[in-house]
Amino acid sequence: MEEITEGVNNINIGVDPSKRNRIQVSNTKKPLFFYVNLAKRYMQQYNEVELSALGMAIATVVTVAEILKNNGLAVEKKIMTSTVDIKDESRMRPVQKAKIEIVLGKTENFDDLMAAAAEERQFGVAEEQS
Repeated sequence: MEEITEGVNNINIGVDPSKRNRIQVSNTKKPLFFYVNLAKRYMQQYNEVELSALGMAIATVVTVAEILKNNGLAVEKKIMTSTVDIKDESRMRPVQKAKIEIVLGKTENFDDLMAAAAEERQFGVAEEQS
């Protein structure tokens, strides 16, 4: 478990230096809760997180945002949709892809909920060891 936390701390997923709180979600094999937990960490650090995706990855971004909202951790601040031209090597011309950006902010009780979850995990580990 320690290695996972260390890995998440050191990970740099599509981080634009000017937007340190942006997570660019791709259609890789990363589990959904990888992005949920990363978004929680970003909200702890920056008070808000910007989730961004293109094309098929849009569904993942929407799901991550809904999980955070339904758990009382986040509120929507802004949703932006657009299309972007992506260079397609096979067609030799740009292809338009849908893009979404969702900005989420911490709820008033975000810190309390995160502390309770951490305490629950710690208590659960202590229970297993006894």
